[in-house]
Amino acid sequence: MHVGAGRLFLIAGPCVIESEHHVRTMADALQRITSDLAVPFIFKASYDKANRTSVKSYRGPGLLEGTRILGRLARETGLPVLTDVHEPAHCEVAAAAVDVLQIPAFLCRQTDLLVAAGRTGRAINIKKGQFVSPWDMLHPVEKVRSTGNDRVFLTERGASFGYNTLVVDYRSLAIMREMTPVVFDGTHSVQQPSAANGVSGGQPEFIPLLARAAVAAGIDGLFLEVHDDPLHAKSDGANALHLDLLKPLLEKLLAIHQAAS
Repeated sequence: MHVGAGRLFLIAGPCVIESEHHVRTMADALQRITSDLAVPFIFKASYDKANRTSVKSYRGPGLLEGTRILGRLARETGLPVLTDVHEPAHCEVAAAAVDVLQIPAFLCRQTDLLVAAGRTGRAINIKKGQFVSPWDMLHPVEKVRSTGNDRVFLTERGASFGYNTLVVDYRSLAIMREMTPVVFDGTHSVQQPSAANGVSGGQPEFIPLLARAAVAAGIDGLFLEVHDDPLHAKSDGANALHLDLLKPLLEKLLAIHQAAS
């Protein structure tokens, strides 16, 4: 799969690994949907959510168990797989199991992490920090490229607007697309960070609206956290897209993409 090849691709999956069974169930369902629509697909899930609001929040199974689950999933399904990395020492271990390493938005300026990720040779997805301008994202890109790894792309996920609110400046898509292929994160862009008494809230009803606008503006891929039971998700359920809503949304987005191309 080649990112930025003119076909709208999808990165999707639950926020965090809740169990090996759940990961496989979600991957199989998402693979069926994207296969039916001929949408290139990367499965995503995190082995550790190190930036949860509360110390009491579920983080995931951890590096070793999580990468075992993701590596097995990749081998058995043939899907490319993406996961977050939070520490330089995790990059080689994660890279042995998955195809794409993702740099979380809060860590997009962390030089050691970016360089360690780049040195693995894996594709690198850098989430734009909520506090970083789109033009300043050239610096994280250059940190990865300094390792000789040009397999890097950027994801827009909204910018902080006061407290507990994010807004999307759609100019950022065009600005960052001059640097690398660009992905739009339609689910974290409707997140309300730390707004729900120790966890983040969200407004998932606006996911389709923002995603349609992003595809019309011109993007290479779409990032969506998708869950079969968002109300009981162990992380980010408040801003996740329900699995049942994915196929009709993708059908509309593909029509927009074709019209805008």
